[in-house]
Amino acid sequence: MTVSDPSAQRDAALRFDRLPLSPAMLDNLGQLGYSAMTPIQAASLPLTLAGRDLIAQASTGSGKTVAFGLPLVEKLDAASLAVQALVLCPTRELADQVTQEIRRLARARGNIKVVTLCGGVALRGQVQSLAHGAHVAVGTPGRILDHLERGSLSLDAVRTLVLDEADRMLDMGFFDDIAKVARQCPAARQSLLFSATYPEGIGKLAAQFLREPQTVKLQAQHDAGKIRQCFYEVREGERLHAVSLLLDHFRPASTLAFCNTKQQCRDLVAVLQAQGFSALALYGELEQRERDQVLVQFANRSCSVLVATDVAARGLDVAQLEAVINVDVTPDPEVHIHRIGRTGRGDAEGLALTLASLDEMGHVGKIEQLQGRESEWQPLASLTPAAGGPLRPPMATLQIVGGRKEKIRAGDVLGALTGEAGFSREQVGKINVNEFSTYVAVQREIAREVVARLSAGRIKGRSVKVRLLD
Repeated sequence: MTVSDPSAQRDAALRFDRLPLSPAMLDNLGQLGYSAMTPIQAASLPLTLAGRDLIAQASTGSGKTVAFGLPLVEKLDAASLAVQALVLCPTRELADQVTQEIRRLARARGNIKVVTLCGGVALRGQVQSLAHGAHVAVGTPGRILDHLERGSLSLDAVRTLVLDEADRMLDMGFFDDIAKVARQCPAARQSLLFSATYPEGIGKLAAQFLREPQTVKLQAQHDAGKIRQCFYEVREGERLHAVSLLLDHFRPASTLAFCNTKQQCRDLVAVLQAQGFSALALYGELEQRERDQVLVQFANRSCSVLVATDVAARGLDVAQLEAVINVDVTPDPEVHIHRIGRTGRGDAEGLALTLASLDEMGHVGKIEQLQGRESEWQPLASLTPAAGGPLRPPMATLQIVGGRKEKIRAGDVLGALTGEAGFSREQVGKINVNEFSTYVAVQREIAREVVARLSAGRIKGRSVKVRLLD
C-alpha cells in the first residue's frame, strides 16, 4: 500500500501550473522566480481566474499584487488600446510598485502598456501617455477623477476594477472619489477588493460595487521562529530614549520604527539625530518630493532608521528589514501583526521590539489574544550598548538633477560612474530614476569624491548638477 506524503500534496496544490493559465504565462512566472503560490494567491486565484468578484484580506508583502495582477493580465485584449483594467491605490509609491509588477506579469502577453496616474506629477505627461493608448491604468482616486473630468481617460472598456489597500483609501477619505470612479466603469465587470484590515467601511464599499463577492480572509500570523518578538515596559518619559537603547544593543542595519502620531515621529527623529543615528521621518503631510527622497534613502541603505506612522508606511515594502520597533503600541492588534510582518521576510530572520507603558497593557492583551500566546518581556536594564557608537549606514545617496524627462537611464549613470569617473561596480548601490531627479547610492566613504567627479564629468554627453543628501 502506498502512503501519500501530505507535504508533497500541499506543495503540488501550490504550483501555478494547477491554474488555468496560458503556457506563455507559466513560462514567464518561472522566469520571474515564482515557483509556488503564496497563501493569498492560492486562496484567491482559482476564484478570480473564474471571473468571480472578491474581497480579500491581505497585507503588503503577501503576494497580493500577483493575486489580482494575473487575472487582470489574462483578460487583456492586447490588440485593443483601450483601458481594460483599472487599479486604484492610496499612494503614489504603491501605484508605482503595482505598475512595475503588472508590467512584469504582462511580459507573456506581448506589448502591454501600463500607465501610472497619480498626483504630485504634471498632468500633461499623463494626458499624452493616455492619448497614445493604454491597456491598464494604475492610480490614486483623486488623479483618476481629474482625468475623467478632463475627458483624457475613458473607463468604458474596463473589464477589471481593483481596489488595492481599500482600508487605507477609506482612512484617507477617498470613499466618495472611489464611488464616482466605480460608477463610470461598466456594470458587467469583475471587481476585486484587497484590504489589510476590515473596518466597517469596507462592507459598505463592497455592498455598493461588488456582485456576490467571495471572501478570502487569511489569519494574520507569522512564523514564530522567524520573527523574535520582545516587549519592554517603559514609563512615558523614557520611551524615546529607550529606542536608542534598543538600537545600540541590537545594532540592526535597517529599522522601521512605528509611532501612533506624526508629532511622536518628529520628536523621535530629533532625539535619534541628536544622538548620532541616521534617522528620517515619514508621515502624511510630507511633500511628494520629500517623501520620495526619504523612501529612496531608506530603501538603498543610506538611512538606518525610518520613523513612520502606520498610514504613511502602508504600501512600503523594503527588502532586508532587520528590525521593527513599536515605539507606541497600536490599539488595533491586526495592525500590530502587519507592522511586525515587514521583517523576517523570505528566508531572513527578524526582530520585533515593542515598548509598552502601563496604560497600554490592554492593547498588549489584545495582541496576545490574537497571536494565541503570551508575550516575552525583558527589562530595559538588560540592554547594553555595543562598542563603536551609533551604527552608520553603509551607503550615502547622491541626487542628480535630471531624470526620465531628460531620457536618463540607470545604465547611463552606472556607465558614467564606472567609466570616466573610475569607480567600481561594487562601490555603487541602487539607482532610482524618477521623472526629474535621479538618486544613486554609493559607499559612504567615497560619496564626496563621487560628487566631485560626477560634477566635473558628463552623463549622456551633458554636464549635470549633483548633490549629497544627508
